[in-house]
Amino acid sequence: MIEFTLNGKTVRHEGDPEMPLLWYVRDDAGLHGSKFGCGISACGACTMHIDGQPIRSCSTPVSAAAGTKVTTIEGVTSKAAEAVRTAWRELDVVQCGYCQSGQMMSAIALLESNPKPTPEQVDSGMNGNICRCATYARIRKAVVRASELMGA
Repeated sequence: MIEFTLNGKTVRHEGDPEMPLLWYVRDDAGLHGSKFGCGISACGACTMHIDGQPIRSCSTPVSAAAGTKVTTIEGVTSKAAEAVRTAWRELDVVQCGYCQSGQMMSAIALLESNPKPTPEQVDSGMNGNICRCATYARIRKAVVRASELMGA
């Protein structure tokens, strides 16, 4: 049995320990904010946090979550998370929206570790998150705006 905290609640998985964490979260826990994009950790649509660090849940086995705190877009709460949500709305970042939970989770992790990133650090922190609608300029501006909203 694998036990971990998911968005503040203790959960248990008694199935295959190699099952991708994304499938546990979506299928067993019923949280659909994190998306399946590629299955090989290349696009970032499935980004979640394990103990505050962004991970690609499509290729992370549920066993890797044992004893940790897993946070999804539905459960993330912090000053950075609120600033990111606000900036995303202010700048109308979303186009199709499919990648946005992963984009936001990466932005939140970046701002929690570095509240005032340089443009190069924003690019590096968001690297690996693909947006098929190419809203990269709006995403970049929103990360900078979120930093401003945080008072950095």
